[in-house]
Amino acid sequence: MAVKVGTKAPNLHVSTWVQGKPTNLDQEKGNVVVVEVFQVNCPGCFMYGIPEAIELYNKYRDSGLTVLGMATAFEDYDKNTLENLQKLLTTGEVIGETQKALSMYGQLKGGKLPYKIPFPVGMDVLKKENGQITESKIMDVIEANVPDFRSYSEKDKQVMIERVKMYLQGKEYSAKTFEEYAMRGTPTSLVIDKKGNLRHNLFGATGYLGTIVEELLNE
Repeated sequence: MAVKVGTKAPNLHVSTWVQGKPTNLDQEKGNVVVVEVFQVNCPGCFMYGIPEAIELYNKYRDSGLTVLGMATAFEDYDKNTLENLQKLLTTGEVIGETQKALSMYGQLKGGKLPYKIPFPVGMDVLKKENGQITESKIMDVIEANVPDFRSYSEKDKQVMIERVKMYLQGKEYSAKTFEEYAMRGTPTSLVIDKKGNLRHNLFGATGYLGTIVEELLNE
């Protein structure tokens, strides 16, 4: 079952903490937690998501905010790897579409990120798919991503089912945290309150993450 906003946030599934002291959500109660979820091969993550998370970390780290980074992979499995994450965190080297986009916008210095990620970063647990595509697996994906599916016409339902089937056929791995929290893509910011409840699951550059953090710190 996908984690719903307003319910207890389960621990992140981390295969390894690549940077920083290992921790998890159950160890951070009493703090507001922002989990910045990204892919190494995701330009928007490095143009918007991660810089915003770093800004919040620098501003509120001594005021009760914990920021954690989590690299995941729901596509481009040859690029969104543990090895490329390790390279990113140790040398600042970026790859693929991230490298192309940041170069185009002049956001690299000497071909590398001009900043370091200062908070702990872990890698999501990736589980190899067995190739079996069941009806229940198709419906799990639809229910997590298309909340109004039941209102579709029968024709549109079949189109959606076929699209999901094609997606699953090309899917090599399941990313456990990404799927448990029913994320729509990256960057995603998971925001957990001081009691350990998931309060927001924000996809993309929303522009109001800072306001949300301030409000939760004041609760």
